[in-house]
Amino acid sequence: MFSCLYGLLCICALGCAQPPSGQADDGKRYICRAVPLSGEASCPVTLLPDLNAGSQEEELRNTVMQLRETILQQKENISKQQGTINELTTKLSLCASATDDKKYNKGISWGKERQNTMGDVPRDPNDTIESLGKTMQGLKDRLENLEQQQMRANISGASFPSELRDLLQRRLGQLEKQLLKKVSNLEEEKSMLSNATAAYRLKTESTLNTLVERISELEKGGGDFKSPEQFKLSLPQRTNYLYGRITKSLPEMYAFTLCMLIKSSASPGIGTPFSYGVPGQANEIVLIEWGNNPIELLINDKVAQLPLEVRDGRWHHICIAWTTRDGQWEAYQDGAKRGSGDNLAAWHPIKPGGVIILGQEQDVVGGRFDAGQAFVGELSQVNIWDRVLKPSEVQAMANCSSYIPGNVIPWLASNVEVFGRGAFKQPLEMCQERLPNA
Repeated sequence: MFSCLYGLLCICALGCAQPPSGQADDGKRYICRAVPLSGEASCPVTLLPDLNAGSQEEELRNTVMQLRETILQQKENISKQQGTINELTTKLSLCASATDDKKYNKGISWGKERQNTMGDVPRDPNDTIESLGKTMQGLKDRLENLEQQQMRANISGASFPSELRDLLQRRLGQLEKQLLKKVSNLEEEKSMLSNATAAYRLKTESTLNTLVERISELEKGGGDFKSPEQFKLSLPQRTNYLYGRITKSLPEMYAFTLCMLIKSSASPGIGTPFSYGVPGQANEIVLIEWGNNPIELLINDKVAQLPLEVRDGRWHHICIAWTTRDGQWEAYQDGAKRGSGDNLAAWHPIKPGGVIILGQEQDVVGGRFDAGQAFVGELSQVNIWDRVLKPSEVQAMANCSSYIPGNVIPWLASNVEVFGRGAFKQPLEMCQERLPNA
């Protein structure tokens, strides 16, 4: 009975939903719902169920799920494509870096002359070009893969973002142009490197031939030495490339004695039989005779003239002793004291770690020789002590009574390197044959 009354009230509400024409709106609103007539027998009106609600809700749910799957798939595609772009950018950077390194190495390695240097033959750029070809093929494969992914995405209903697609295509186009340009540049470098390789091989062969000749000369000059000190260094021409070099250096010294056997008939001046240069001072110790000047001893660029005469083409034994105390010095020839003096680089210690050159004067440490100051003649038994020798010791060596090797620099064949074609190590005459009255 109550349900019947409820149905009648709803019908009345439907009829009264619109106010009559001309009647003022009282502000009330009613919710109406259609009801079927098939209901309870005692009541002609019952509530109708919502027939379309379930199907609409199911359709909305399916649509939401489809959109969600599409968004997830699109997000995954965008992530893959961004990774591909980053990888392509990295590969292009590596290609650019490799090309710049090749240009730099080419400018350094082939643009400068190296002195007596035997490096590796330059790499053939075919490997680089082949690598770039593989990279290009890989990029094309990746591009085809992306296009296939796009087609699958279109088939599945997922739309590919046009902005990302255009950006990717432009980026790939730029990469392809840049890689083609790099390949072209590498082709040009290949041609240039081929020429440089040929020149380098010629230079290498020339260096090898020079080394073989020098080894042969050293073998000829050093094979007949009766003892390690019984050899002489022959420098027959006044050039800037014939000289000997002592492999050992000097320690810091506050006194020294330098002795040697010397033979020369060069004129004017015998040149520079001995020079020792250190960083910052190429004339740390120098023995030189140039022009018509007497033999001079330089210590730290300070000069003392020595009363020695050796330009007669015969062997002479000379010794020069020096001490930092008041700069005192003494000069001996053939065992006899010829002169002395003081105030030569007083209180200056001899600096260590320099280079000893026989036969050339150093303008820089170990080099920049002047042919006008080169020594012409023969040298032997160049010994250095870190003390002032006694006159009796000097005389004993000069008259063949004894031989005292230097405690700092001894005269040994293994300590002397010879440079320049024409310079030789040869066996030294017997001591008695070298005496001035022989």
